[in-house]
Amino acid sequence: MGRVQDVIEPVARLMAGGDVVVLSGAGLSTESGIPDYRGSTGAARRHSPMTYQMFVGDAQARRRYWARSHLGWRLIAGAAPNAGHRAVARLEHAGLVSAIITQNVDGLHTAAGSRDVVELHGRLDQVVCLGCGQRTSRLDLDGRLRAVNPGFAGRAAAINPDGDVELGAAEVAGFRTVDCLACGGLLKPDVVFFGETVPAQRVRRCFAMVERARLLLVLGSSLTVLSGRRFVLRAAQQGLPVVIVNQGPTRGDGYAGVRVDAPLGRVLPALADRLLGVGSRPTVSDAVVHAADS
Repeated sequence: MGRVQDVIEPVARLMAGGDVVVLSGAGLSTESGIPDYRGSTGAARRHSPMTYQMFVGDAQARRRYWARSHLGWRLIAGAAPNAGHRAVARLEHAGLVSAIITQNVDGLHTAAGSRDVVELHGRLDQVVCLGCGQRTSRLDLDGRLRAVNPGFAGRAAAINPDGDVELGAAEVAGFRTVDCLACGGLLKPDVVFFGETVPAQRVRRCFAMVERARLLLVLGSSLTVLSGRRFVLRAAQQGLPVVIVNQGPTRGDGYAGVRVDAPLGRVLPALADRLLGVGSRPTVSDAVVHAADS
């Protein structure tokens, strides 16, 4: 336990030289009202996330997904960046953070003002046709779905990180889906579902970012899936320092030179203030820092 300046000081020393690449996960967005899959907010999920194979192979599964997501994406679209997102943007604008790789599909890094963001798993506010590849706005699709479902009375309960919500079978049964206006193909949110592969070009770009960095800063990710953990492994192979700030253990802890267990919305603004020489720094009573070299 300790004051926030004690908690962040090992991180600040490593970040002071700049060229920091951020890898962010769902834990960064929980304070914006979007739950994660594996932390305390993720425990309420009552159904498994949609897989790519189920989405393309089962029309009823697609209907369930679109009915749930028709409500859920609006909640994500209405979410605002929190203090953690804004702190990352401040550090980027100051030249200390060179790039951001995010596993999140909520667009909140960009909304907070960050510029060099690679959205590893895509964006929920875009739609792609699996037939012709055309990308369109989710807002446009929302209008079409409203038009063909004028009596849809589903009410959003718990929202999930992939943008769907909990709905009963009766609420889903009458929901109608729509197809691509250009070719009649299947429409899918422009996000990487479970069981789907991240585009290779996007992965190569992220690897290149990590390899040019001085430091990899992991924020709010349990690193459970290889999709994000591979960048920690690459940093370790390259001999780059890794810092992890997350509430709870991660699968990358063994590679971290510094590990901070603390709320990101409180630690990141204090870290930005420390590095940018702004203001005083309050205390944090629920943060723990582990330094491998201390």
